[in-house]
Amino acid sequence: MKTIIIYGTTTGNTEDVAKLIGQEIEDSEVVDVSSFEFDTITDYDLILLGSATFGFGELQDEWEEKADALDLYDISKKRVGIFGTGDQVSYPDSFAGSLSHLYNKVVESEAKIVGKTSTEGYDFEESESVVDGKFVGLVIDEDNQAQLTNKRVSDWVKQIKEEIA
Repeated sequence: MKTIIIYGTTTGNTEDVAKLIGQEIEDSEVVDVSSFEFDTITDYDLILLGSATFGFGELQDEWEEKADALDLYDISKKRVGIFGTGDQVSYPDSFAGSLSHLYNKVVESEAKIVGKTSTEGYDFEESESVVDGKFVGLVIDEDNQAQLTNKRVSDWVKQIKEEIA
């Protein structure tokens, strides 16, 4: 299954997570959103979108500039997973909010969303990235739970592979 992993990062944490995901998925390509040409997005079977959370629940800057490009291409028959980073201690009221922005774009496109995850094991007050009691994708907190990153990534990739099998 041909996979593209598109990420936006500010501190490098989301890039690191994207690369970890890429190591777990054969035939995957990892690319920064600032250099991705969206006219090729329909060439991929699985699309994984990742963003750091900027400020109080906002998309990372490069994603903010390019997110509307998702509206230009028909990804309705694609499977899309969302991942991102956030800080649940410093931003407990808007934890990992960037995922919600990408999620809403994907929902509008009518693509099939894969990889929703449990909120168990996190300590936050509120997040727009929680829908029906689950995160809309993989959430990583490198600032406070870095020791859990590798397992969370591995479990998420395994979950996605099961969902698309």
